[in-house]
Amino acid sequence: MDKLLVLEGILKALALAAQQARNAAQQAHQTATHAENVAENKYDTLGLEAAYLAHGQSLRVVECGLDIEAFQAMKHQPWPADQPIHIGALVCLLGDQNNQRWLFLGPRAGGLKFHVGGREIVLITPSAPLGKALLGCLVNTEITVNINGQHQHHEIIGIY
Repeated sequence: MDKLLVLEGILKALALAAQQARNAAQQAHQTATHAENVAENKYDTLGLEAAYLAHGQSLRVVECGLDIEAFQAMKHQPWPADQPIHIGALVCLLGDQNNQRWLFLGPRAGGLKFHVGGREIVLITPSAPLGKALLGCLVNTEITVNINGQHQHHEIIGIY
Protein backbone atom coordinates (compact mmCIF):
# COMPACT_ATOMS: atom_id res chain seq x y z
CA MET A 1 0.00 0.00 0.00
CA ASP A 2 1.27 3.47 -0.86
CA LYS A 3 2.15 5.13 2.42
CA LEU A 4 2.00 8.60 0.88
CA LEU A 5 -1.68 7.98 0.08
CA VAL A 6 -2.16 6.83 3.67
CA LEU A 7 -0.64 10.03 5.07
CA GLU A 8 -2.85 12.06 2.71
CA GLY A 9 -5.85 10.03 3.92
CA ILE A 10 -4.95 10.78 7.53
CA LEU A 11 -4.68 14.51 6.82
CA LYS A 12 -8.03 14.53 4.98
CA ALA A 13 -9.73 12.68 7.84
CA LEU A 14 -8.15 15.04 10.39
CA ALA A 15 -9.22 18.09 8.37
CA LEU A 16 -12.79 16.76 8.32
CA ALA A 17 -12.70 16.14 12.08
CA ALA A 18 -11.34 19.66 12.63
CA GLN A 19 -14.11 21.19 10.51
CA GLN A 20 -16.73 19.23 12.43
CA ALA A 21 -15.17 20.41 15.70
CA ARG A 22 -15.21 24.04 14.51
CA ASN A 23 -18.87 23.72 13.51
CA ALA A 24 -19.76 22.18 16.87
CA ALA A 25 -17.84 24.88 18.75
CA GLN A 26 -19.57 27.62 16.78
CA GLN A 27 -22.99 26.08 17.43
CA ALA A 28 -22.24 25.68 21.14
CA HIS A 29 -21.03 29.29 21.34
CA GLN A 30 -24.19 30.55 19.64
CA THR A 31 -26.31 28.54 22.06
CA ALA A 32 -24.37 29.81 25.08
CA THR A 33 -24.71 33.45 24.05
CA HIS A 34 -28.28 33.36 22.77
CA ALA A 35 -30.65 35.78 24.52
CA GLU A 36 -33.12 33.02 25.33
CA ASN A 37 -30.50 31.23 27.42
CA VAL A 38 -30.01 34.02 29.97
CA ALA A 39 -30.70 32.59 33.43
CA GLU A 40 -34.06 33.62 34.87
CA ASN A 41 -33.23 32.29 38.34
CA LYS A 42 -30.44 30.47 40.14
CA TYR A 43 -31.80 27.08 39.06
CA ASP A 44 -31.83 27.93 35.37
CA THR A 45 -28.46 26.55 34.25
CA LEU A 46 -29.01 26.06 30.51
CA GLY A 47 -26.79 29.03 29.63
CA LEU A 48 -24.05 27.88 32.00
CA GLU A 49 -24.17 24.33 30.64
CA ALA A 50 -23.99 25.67 27.09
CA ALA A 51 -20.94 27.77 28.05
CA TYR A 52 -19.17 24.69 29.43
CA LEU A 53 -20.00 22.82 26.24
CA ALA A 54 -18.69 25.71 24.11
CA HIS A 55 -15.44 25.71 26.10
CA GLY A 56 -15.04 21.95 25.67
CA GLN A 57 -15.70 22.18 21.94
CA SER A 58 -13.12 24.97 21.65
CA LEU A 59 -10.55 22.73 23.34
CA ARG A 60 -11.44 20.01 20.84
CA VAL A 61 -10.71 22.44 17.97
CA VAL A 62 -7.26 23.11 19.46
CA GLU A 63 -6.58 19.36 19.79
CA CYS A 64 -7.58 18.83 16.15
CA GLY A 65 -5.11 21.52 15.10
CA LEU A 66 -2.33 19.84 17.08
CA ASP A 67 -3.21 16.50 15.46
CA ILE A 68 -2.91 18.02 11.98
CA GLU A 69 0.42 19.67 12.83
CA ALA A 70 1.84 16.39 14.15
CA PHE A 71 1.00 14.51 10.96
CA GLN A 72 2.11 17.31 8.65
CA ALA A 73 5.52 17.09 10.33
CA MET A 74 5.84 13.37 9.53
CA LYS A 75 8.17 12.49 6.70
CA HIS A 76 7.27 9.92 4.08
CA GLN A 77 10.10 7.40 3.85
CA PRO A 78 10.28 3.80 2.68
CA TRP A 79 10.30 1.37 5.61
CA PRO A 80 13.45 -0.82 5.70
CA ALA A 81 12.58 -4.52 6.02
CA ASP A 82 14.73 -4.96 9.13
CA GLN A 83 13.39 -1.92 10.99
CA PRO A 84 11.11 -2.60 13.96
CA ILE A 85 7.76 -0.89 14.33
CA HIS A 86 7.72 2.63 15.72
CA ILE A 87 5.70 5.79 15.14
CA GLY A 88 5.10 6.24 11.43
CA ALA A 89 4.67 2.54 10.66
CA LEU A 90 1.80 1.29 8.55
CA VAL A 91 1.16 -2.24 9.81
CA CYS A 92 -0.86 -5.10 8.36
CA LEU A 93 -1.99 -7.71 10.89
CA LEU A 94 -3.50 -11.13 10.32
CA GLY A 95 -5.99 -12.09 13.03
CA ASP A 96 -7.27 -15.41 14.39
CA GLN A 97 -9.97 -15.63 11.72
CA ASN A 98 -7.48 -14.88 8.90
CA ASN A 99 -8.84 -11.34 8.71
CA GLN A 100 -6.47 -8.53 7.84
CA ARG A 101 -6.35 -5.29 9.82
CA TRP A 102 -4.47 -2.22 8.71
CA LEU A 103 -3.12 0.10 11.39
CA PHE A 104 -1.06 3.26 11.31
CA LEU A 105 0.99 3.94 14.43
CA GLY A 106 0.84 7.69 14.87
CA PRO A 107 1.78 10.28 17.46
CA ARG A 108 -1.80 11.47 18.10
CA ALA A 109 -5.46 11.08 17.10
CA GLY A 110 -5.81 7.43 18.12
CA GLY A 111 -9.05 5.78 17.07
CA LEU A 112 -9.45 7.73 13.84
CA LYS A 113 -10.69 5.48 11.03
CA PHE A 114 -10.31 6.28 7.35
CA HIS A 115 -10.22 4.47 4.01
CA VAL A 116 -7.48 4.28 1.39
CA GLY A 117 -7.75 2.08 -1.67
CA GLY A 118 -10.89 0.44 -0.33
CA ARG A 119 -9.18 -0.61 2.91
CA GLU A 120 -10.08 0.65 6.35
CA ILE A 121 -7.09 1.89 8.29
CA VAL A 122 -7.25 2.63 12.01
CA LEU A 123 -4.92 5.15 13.55
CA ILE A 124 -3.46 3.97 16.86
CA THR A 125 -0.96 5.45 19.28
CA PRO A 126 1.73 3.85 21.45
CA SER A 127 -0.45 4.44 24.51
CA ALA A 128 -3.10 2.00 23.23
CA PRO A 129 -2.68 -1.66 24.28
CA LEU A 130 -2.24 -2.76 20.67
CA GLY A 131 0.16 0.12 19.99
CA LYS A 132 2.29 -0.88 23.00
CA ALA A 133 2.35 -4.49 21.85
CA LEU A 134 3.45 -3.55 18.33
CA LEU A 135 6.32 -1.24 19.31
CA GLY A 136 9.65 -2.82 18.48
CA CYS A 137 8.18 -5.82 16.63
CA LEU A 138 9.21 -7.08 13.19
CA VAL A 139 7.37 -8.82 10.34
CA ASN A 140 6.27 -12.40 11.17
CA THR A 141 6.09 -11.61 14.89
CA GLU A 142 3.01 -12.93 16.68
CA ILE A 143 1.49 -10.79 19.40
CA THR A 144 -1.30 -11.30 21.91
CA VAL A 145 -3.22 -8.38 23.34
CA ASN A 146 -5.74 -8.48 26.17
CA ILE A 147 -8.55 -6.04 25.36
CA ASN A 148 -11.58 -5.94 27.65
CA GLY A 149 -10.72 -9.36 29.07
CA GLN A 150 -10.41 -11.03 25.67
CA HIS A 151 -7.14 -12.23 24.22
CA GLN A 152 -6.60 -11.20 20.62
CA HIS A 153 -3.87 -12.91 18.64
CA HIS A 154 -2.30 -11.27 15.61
CA GLU A 155 0.59 -11.94 13.27
CA ILE A 156 2.40 -8.99 11.74
CA ILE A 157 2.44 -9.72 8.01
CA GLY A 158 3.60 -6.35 6.71
CA ILE A 159 5.25 -3.13 7.81
CA TYR A 160 5.34 -0.19 5.43
